[in-house]
Amino acid sequence: MNALAQHPLRGVGLALAVSLAAGCAGLPDQRLADEAMARGDLATAQANYQALATLGYTDAQIGLADLQAANGDSAAQARAEKLYRDAAETSPRARARLGKWLAAKPGASEAEHREAEQLLTRAFAEGEDSALVPLVVLYLQYPQTWPDVNPQQRIDQWRAQGLPQADLAQIILYRTQGTYNQHLGEVEQVCQRWLTRMDVCWMELATVYQIQGNADKQKAHLDRLRAAHKTGHVPPERVESVAQVLADANLGKPDPQAAQALLTELAPEFPAAWVDLAKLQYDYPELGDVNQMLDYLKKGQDAAQPRAELLLGRLYYDGKWMPQDPQKAEQHLLKAAPSEPQAHYFLGQIYRRGYLGKVYPQKAADHLLIAARAGSASADMALAQLWSQGRGVQVDRAAAYVFGTLAQRQQAPAAADLMSQLEPQMLPAERSQAQQLLKREEQARGANWQATVSLMQNEQEAQNL
Repeated sequence: MNALAQHPLRGVGLALAVSLAAGCAGLPDQRLADEAMARGDLATAQANYQALATLGYTDAQIGLADLQAANGDSAAQARAEKLYRDAAETSPRARARLGKWLAAKPGASEAEHREAEQLLTRAFAEGEDSALVPLVVLYLQYPQTWPDVNPQQRIDQWRAQGLPQADLAQIILYRTQGTYNQHLGEVEQVCQRWLTRMDVCWMELATVYQIQGNADKQKAHLDRLRAAHKTGHVPPERVESVAQVLADANLGKPDPQAAQALLTELAPEFPAAWVDLAKLQYDYPELGDVNQMLDYLKKGQDAAQPRAELLLGRLYYDGKWMPQDPQKAEQHLLKAAPSEPQAHYFLGQIYRRGYLGKVYPQKAADHLLIAARAGSASADMALAQLWSQGRGVQVDRAAAYVFGTLAQRQQAPAAADLMSQLEPQMLPAERSQAQQLLKREEQARGANWQATVSLMQNEQEAQNL
């Protein structure tokens, strides 16, 4: 997350209190909180944000809300929304954050989506350019709510005004439409122009060069990235995202060694990179042995990284690197689940497949649905199998049809075969019920949900605008 700018405080007494805090060790400090957040030290960040938020410090309220919003626990997310709302009374930046939160909120109503649009529009009009991209994503995700809005026309208007965020919105539109690879030259040109103002362009340029297989440009880009990071002009999470691009086998020929080198340099200051190193080794076993992977994960656990628990759970779940142990897998996955939707997929599979000695169908359905609504095609497929196979639960062909259809749309393996077997068995009443349930599930997720959910979750604010 980007460092938060320190704002003036309300009242002379409060200003005095914070000025004293800045000079006294052990007292809450916004800068320390921001720096802790940037390096992944969530405990330190929360302690400082909490103390300053209690004093009415708006930016601290936003930082604390960001922490709560990242937690998958519903109570934490409710606290995040309240913090955003409190800060939004006086802060355009908080209004943008609240709008983005409501737009991405699981199961949000149409009224909440319309409120999100109003908040984002107002924040953008007040000069908060970070509101532009989530506004575009909202239009893309729920076109039925704004049938008269043409996102491309809006983006064209904003680009004509020379707004950097409008160029980023155009790139996101290309991704959503599946035409990104057809516009690599434009993406490169745009991101070369805005590289010093929008840190996401470091990742976009790495993606372009990876797809093109342009090793020379990629090497020069990585050299420049390292230099910019050392001088503090690029946050560590952006270096992390570039490493992930290098390791992505879907973007041309992967370069796991280059990714490993970047992450190894980053990890001492950015604990999340320890987990990235373990995941990289999981995907590319030639990079090291299981002891090295477990050492990375131990460092991630020590730094309170939920993804470390997720990967440990996966290791015990699949038994590829160590003996399968469903009980240990469950323990680690439950620790990861509040903030890691993928943990719900593996938990759902443990309960669905009876790995703990018997099938727990309700637990399986609950966890798999969370993962499916977070964008997991595999979770949709598992739900379809749960309701069609009747293992530990009564067969429900209508429910199986709903999730099988959603899995097939995402080209999940074996989804087409399951649907070809299921459809001939369905009675007219089941088909009618299935169509109603499917419509309801689509509304819960939003139109184009699968194409945009990760964009909404991962979109980063531009820096230094």
